[in-house]
This record gives sequence, C-alpha cells and structure tokens, in this order.
Amino acid sequence: MGHRERAGCYGRGDVCQTKVVPEYCTCGAQLPPDARFCHKCGKPQYDYPGIEDEPIEQALPPVTVAPTIPAVQPPLDISFHNRLAVRIGFLAALLAVMLFLFPLPLPFLRLPIAFIAAGFLAVFLYSRRTGQMLSIRNGARIGWITGIFSFTLIGILFTAGMVAVSSQGGLSKYFRSQLPANDARTETLAQAFNDPATMAAGLLFALAMMFVVLTGLPMLGGALGAKVLEKE
Repeated sequence: MGHRERAGCYGRGDVCQTKVVPEYCTCGAQLPPDARFCHKCGKPQYDYPGIEDEPIEQALPPVTVAPTIPAVQPPLDISFHNRLAVRIGFLAALLAVMLFLFPLPLPFLRLPIAFIAAGFLAVFLYSRRTGQMLSIRNGARIGWITGIFSFTLIGILFTAGMVAVSSQGGLSKYFRSQLPANDARTETLAQAFNDPATMAAGLLFALAMMFVVLTGLPMLGGALGAKVLEKE
C-alpha cells in the first residue's frame, strides 16, 4: 500500500508538520490527495498534534419546575343555593318531626328537644361531610334552613289533621269533645268558630307562632352546635 508525504499546518498557531499520508485506507478505499478522513469508513488518516477537542455543547442552566398547587375551592355559603346544606337541613327536619311525634315521657319537652337537636345535628352533619367548621352565624343559617323544612312538614301534618277533623263534624265539635262537660269555655269556642273573621285571625296567629317557634329553635340549636364544635 503506497504512502504520500503531505506538508501542512495543523492546530492552533499554524504549526507546520510533514505527515506521511497513505494512498489507501485500511478498508481498501483509495484516498484523494490531502484526505484527512476516509470517505468510505470515516477513519482519520493521521493525528493532529496540538488540537484538543473543544466542548460543543455549553452547560445549560437548570430548569426549575414550579410545583403544581392544587386549586382550593372556597367554602360555599350556607343558603338554599347550597344543595348539601339543603339536603342535610331536610334530613334533620324530618328526624325532628319524627321525634316530636314520638310519645316521650315529658310531652311538653318534645318540641324544644326535637327541634334544637335538629339544628345541632344539621351543623354536625355538614361539618363532618365537608370538613368545614361553621361559624355561629352559618350555624344559625343552616338551623334556619332546617326550621323552614320543619315548619313545612308540620304544616302539612296540621293541614291533614284539620281536614280529618272537619270531615268528622268540624273544629267546634272536636274541641267540645276535648273539654269537660258544662265547661264555660265551650260557649266561647263555639262563638269563635261561628265567626269567620275570628276563625281566620286565630288560624293566622297560630301559623305565625308555629313559624317563629319551628324556625327559632333550630337556629338556636345550629348556633349552639357551631359553638360546641368550634371548641372541639
């Protein structure tokens, strides 16, 4: 295999050196004059003194990835637009009405116990479900929602009772049967039931009082429940 001498300047500072360059590469390919690499296999034909490989790639700055922070949903207001609060209020009201109708040993305590407990229960269930601690104001609001449902349920039962009594001879006959014989209040009730204006006024007064009591007691229970759970 023949060789050629080639003089050339290689490296930094143009250092001129004479090198023996082969005419054929070890792979058998014929090399052109002054070939530095084989055009077939890419093998270098001689070394380049004084030349050092320089890094082509520069160090890239580290890329800082910001941590993903999950979006925190603000707590919903306690109102009729809050579906969970509405469902819990209805459930608590239903349980309160069932407790009120249950014959307890102390009948006069059934009303306050049942509906104060309903407001407390509504706050407890809502806090357990959402993990949100309610303020006293929001506790009273979910108690008010419970009271609205309580008034509605009691109103339905009251209306059904009035219809049943009317079908059996009217309210006058019903109340007379509840009073002792020769009671002086019998005539007073008979006159009131015979007067439509008095009857309507008494009915509206009874509904107003029932609304105040059935919404006030759960509001009190809700505020009390929020205060107790806040301490815990």
